[in-house]
Amino acid sequence: MLSLLNDYTFRIVVIGAMSLGILSGLTGSFMVLRKQSLLADAISHAALAGIALGYLVTFSKQTEFLLVGALIIGLISVGLIILISRFTKTTFESSMALVMTMFFGLGLVLLTYIQKLPNSNQAGLDRFIYGQVATMLKSDVYLILGATIITLFVIVLLFKELQVFTFDPDYGTQLGFSEKILNVFISLMTVLTIILGIQSVGVVLMSALLIAPAVSARQWTNSLKVMLILASIFGAFSGLLGTITSSLIENMPTGPTIVMYASIIVIISLFFSPKRGILWKSIKKNQYKKDYTADMMLISYLTHINKALNFTFYDFKNSLLNDTNLSNKNFNKNVDNLKRRNLIKIDRNKKVTVKEDFINLYEFYDIANKEDTI
Repeated sequence: MLSLLNDYTFRIVVIGAMSLGILSGLTGSFMVLRKQSLLADAISHAALAGIALGYLVTFSKQTEFLLVGALIIGLISVGLIILISRFTKTTFESSMALVMTMFFGLGLVLLTYIQKLPNSNQAGLDRFIYGQVATMLKSDVYLILGATIITLFVIVLLFKELQVFTFDPDYGTQLGFSEKILNVFISLMTVLTIILGIQSVGVVLMSALLIAPAVSARQWTNSLKVMLILASIFGAFSGLLGTITSSLIENMPTGPTIVMYASIIVIISLFFSPKRGILWKSIKKNQYKKDYTADMMLISYLTHINKALNFTFYDFKNSLLNDTNLSNKNFNKNVDNLKRRNLIKIDRNKKVTVKEDFINLYEFYDIANKEDTI
């Protein structure tokens, strides 16, 4: 591990991968909240055609020329999606799927054509399909860092406007904010992030890196600020772990490994995040069933057996066990539940007192029951 830190290439790749993860987390958060996750997939797949066209125009495998072609086609794909969805009956989601398949298919056709050209093998272009982080240069890292800093600066500067338009565009328009400017900024930010990342992660997986950190962050918070911070952390952490793992294990591709860790964080977040996690919801649902069963036991007693709110524990227990199918074990569990939630109190003389919090629920149930009877 210490030897890796002394490796110049490793340090360059780590900084670049973590910066790309931060940039993806920031950009992807707005994509997820605006329900435009598929747009990232459409742009990243369309970029393949741009890379191929960039080569056919310049016949150069310099990364700068190829990425300029990808940037142009990426912007064109966004424009086409907007035009198709706005001026036809095609939905926005269908427009994205249409543009994605069209440009990706065009990219594959062009790559096949380039491969058959004389003195022009495809090596150097196919790395953009699955990514090749090892080719990242110091200049690439500076470019990604610069884009990250600029994006962060603009988000801080326009945070209020971005927040309003993300959750309530109509209200933002009424306040006088320019929806077109903010939409252009988010679209441009998305295209730039994808173009900067496809060299490392590839057109196939770049959309996953863009969306995964944001999806994970959304599970942990309701705050946009916190979500942006968490998404950036998750993205950077995925980049760090992916780079270290691929460096330690021979023939382990860095880009897919980064996406793999981002996906693992998504799975952990989906299951274990508080309030939204599947495990948390399961626990809450199970607890709700227990609370409901205990409440209905007490309501049943108060409604049908003893309407007094003060009674002895002996009468309470015997009446329910004799008049219902309730077992002694379940009765004790329900009593413990009611005591834990401070809905009943049992004194030393085994006198049961129903708390005021429960009386309101009982009165509501009693009124509803009478109305049903009438």
